[in-house]
Amino acid sequence: MLLMFSIYSQGDAAMATRGKTGKKSVALVLGGGAPNATLMAGTLEAFIEQGIEFDVISTAGAGALVGLLYVAPRADDARSALRMLIETGVDDTLYALFPVNFKVFNKPGALADLWRAMARGNPVLSHLQKDRSALGRAMADWTELMLASWCPSGLTCASTGLCAHVPFIDDLVDFSKLAAIGPEFYLNAYNLSRRAMRCWSKEEIGQDQFLAALSFPFLYPPYQIDGEYYIEGAAIDTLNFKGLFQTGRSIDTVVVFDVLGCERLMRPPTDLYDAWVQSIITPLVELARDDLKLFESRYNLDPQTGKPRCDVLRVNYDAYLSDRDCASELDWSRTNLARLYDIGFKAGLEFCEQYRDAI
Repeated sequence: MLLMFSIYSQGDAAMATRGKTGKKSVALVLGGGAPNATLMAGTLEAFIEQGIEFDVISTAGAGALVGLLYVAPRADDARSALRMLIETGVDDTLYALFPVNFKVFNKPGALADLWRAMARGNPVLSHLQKDRSALGRAMADWTELMLASWCPSGLTCASTGLCAHVPFIDDLVDFSKLAAIGPEFYLNAYNLSRRAMRCWSKEEIGQDQFLAALSFPFLYPPYQIDGEYYIEGAAIDTLNFKGLFQTGRSIDTVVVFDVLGCERLMRPPTDLYDAWVQSIITPLVELARDDLKLFESRYNLDPQTGKPRCDVLRVNYDAYLSDRDCASELDWSRTNLARLYDIGFKAGLEFCEQYRDAI
């Protein structure tokens, strides 16, 4: 608690100047969450369509990927890049038979890295991946599964994580663009060596910082930068509010995309794999809820007036998710990711309509 107070007290001077400038300053907080990160991606596309822009973007966990696709996509425009997250999903028929996302969770080891480099140049797979038809996507996914199955693995009982660090991020994000973007941009990771949270700015963020920020314990080994080890910041600070205070600028409105802080995610598991997923998600739900409550009820309050320094607006995804959506929200099937994206887009449009004056 003392640590969190010291973090948030750094923003006192910045928040105290709220309203002194004519233009409202709007910040965006993208919390952890996967595979339901497509909810956030869909909402961001709606914001782009409505012409909404942000002065500060603070990210954690999977929210870092969504945020980077928004501000620094490698090949396409931001809308196309965000929509490409749907393609990280697995063909529905295949996922029903083998409910594991072999596209995102890759085998570790030097031989596995070499195999993936060779597979990336496979002409058959490259041709299939360009086919946007349902049959083409299904054939591409079956081919990727075969290649993933044949891939050698360096996993042993001495390994410190199940998977290789996300190997495809450099294909999606152009880190060289980051320093020149308009808004301030932050992402967090926890430094195991110093036992302290690190929050990097856009001038400091590269591939290494991203991989450190997504090194969720047990799924991925701790990531090493300059001899120090990092794990995913969202595992400890699911909503990176610290990033809001790094600039020293005043903030009028904070928009929070929180896809984890909802009780709907906690439910009886459907099988052993789902039980493992629930073991990861359940503590994160409470962490996200606590982060938001602490910010709203304590750290966002002016100690002299007792009034909020800035307005906090949370996108209410619960209102748009049916019981069926909630039951499959953590599935990696392509249909589910596409459905969540569309739900996020609708939620974003209605949010913009409701809070137009604030944002």
